[in-house]
Amino acid sequence: MGISYTPRLSTTTLDVTHSSLFPCTSKTNPGKISDSTFSHTNNISLNNLQKPTKKFGSFYYCSHNTTCLGSKIVPLKCFDKVREMESQEGIAQKTTIDIHGIDEELVQKMVYDALVWSSLHGLVVGDRSVQRSGKVPGVGMVHAPFSLLPMTFPESHWKLACEVAPIFNELIDRVSLDGKFLQDALSRTKKVDAFTSRLIDIHSKMLEINKSEEIRLGLHRSDYMLDEQTKILLQIELNTISSSFPGLSCLVSDLHRSLLKYYGEHIGLDSSRIPGNSSADKFAEALAKAWTEYNNPRALVLVVVQPEEHNMYDQHWLCATLEERHNVKTIRKTLAEIDKDGEILPDGTLLLGGKEISVVYFRAGYAPTDYPSEAEWRARLLMEQSSAVKCPSISYHLAGTKKIQQELAKPNMLERFLENKEDIAKLRKCFAGLWSLDDSDIIQKAIERPDLFVMKPQREGGGNNIYGDDVRTNLRRLQKEGSEEDAAYILMQRIFPMVSPAFLVRESICHKDHAISELGVYGAYLRNKEKVIINEQCGYLMRTKVSSSNEGGVAAGFAVLDSIYLN
Repeated sequence: MGISYTPRLSTTTLDVTHSSLFPCTSKTNPGKISDSTFSHTNNISLNNLQKPTKKFGSFYYCSHNTTCLGSKIVPLKCFDKVREMESQEGIAQKTTIDIHGIDEELVQKMVYDALVWSSLHGLVVGDRSVQRSGKVPGVGMVHAPFSLLPMTFPESHWKLACEVAPIFNELIDRVSLDGKFLQDALSRTKKVDAFTSRLIDIHSKMLEINKSEEIRLGLHRSDYMLDEQTKILLQIELNTISSSFPGLSCLVSDLHRSLLKYYGEHIGLDSSRIPGNSSADKFAEALAKAWTEYNNPRALVLVVVQPEEHNMYDQHWLCATLEERHNVKTIRKTLAEIDKDGEILPDGTLLLGGKEISVVYFRAGYAPTDYPSEAEWRARLLMEQSSAVKCPSISYHLAGTKKIQQELAKPNMLERFLENKEDIAKLRKCFAGLWSLDDSDIIQKAIERPDLFVMKPQREGGGNNIYGDDVRTNLRRLQKEGSEEDAAYILMQRIFPMVSPAFLVRESICHKDHAISELGVYGAYLRNKEKVIINEQCGYLMRTKVSSSNEGGVAAGFAVLDSIYLN
């Protein structure tokens, strides 16, 4: 999730006073998720947003603002889908968790206990108001923003999201190996997007020297929203670099499970309905196995980080798990530090400060701001040229761009990379509308109904998308200028998820609001030459935000961490 604006909302502040502390619980590993078959028509229907202002308790919201970013993949010839998008008649307001019936005093007790639990268990982030909080561990820590109660989610759709995770993993790997496809698909984007152009240049250099990645590691996250009108789980995007919150997301699941074990009888909720979440353990295990495949027990895992990282504790959870459970040492360095201290030996070995690096795990390098000078670009190229395992490699990085996702939506494109027809059908069930801006007919549709579309650039990290009237304004500007700048964007369908009341806790203050949620399912893929070592779903991230917000990144300050309550 990202955010473009946060409207002013009326909220109720709960005075957190005193409550008895409930017992701490250990992490629960998820059991194997059973397969499930789904059959539904992928008829995308988004439209006719409700206009009247509607009252929610003591809170007001304008329901024409209650929709969220949509995204993703659909064939170009899809005006039937556009007509279906125009047929939706608003968003239903319903939930199976009746938060209106929870006594305010009980809420105050739950908030107090949740804040204590977060402090004791490391569910924390850096406090942006403290100068050194993003640089020095232990300085200026605050609880991560969270939802007080889990968000209900259909069990059938949860199983589907888990079922397709390994298929998406395989797809990314296949796409990454097709250098010509990546270069051709991004050729127009390269001309108008300087950041993507630099990434493509690195990829071109690897093709020129015939650089192969025998050991390939992907730690992915596929993000979805459940469209309320069609009941279809639609993919928003597939993240292949710096898939955040594997460390903290499992803690939120534990927090909610603990709260429901203590308070469940009072509010009618069963803690066993929250699925286990082992994302931190699974990501660490994948990194450790990649380290093992590299086959040098003295080598280190390098975590590439930003100079100032308020989400460092999410990353430190992985590093701690790697060291404590797998005896794998890690170091954290910025791109500038890697440029200063890094070198490659003639055999391709990557050294950093004289120490050999086996695996490079990127938690930075996905945004233009991560490359303020040529030093950072030199570091990225240096690592790519080395024999270290990259997570992701430059080809994996490019395979996760918005333009590639749009290209994969074209008719018969998935068949270029996957053979299993059932797998292809499952992926297409998750595809939402996505178009190139060189299609004049769809552009006219978007100008006429900008509320049904989202313009997205080739960026990660949230806060970059264009919504509403700004879609019309920018499309008209591009038409008037007649330049190739349109290649820097893709056009996506907006998804209209269910709106539910929720308690959102940020900076120790709880407020009740209308909210929507986005499910991210983590996946790990590890391959050494022809041998697939890992290909699995490995945990999830639930993010919830006020429904009147277009985007909602947790790190950006607009969404909260959440978990799933299966129904």
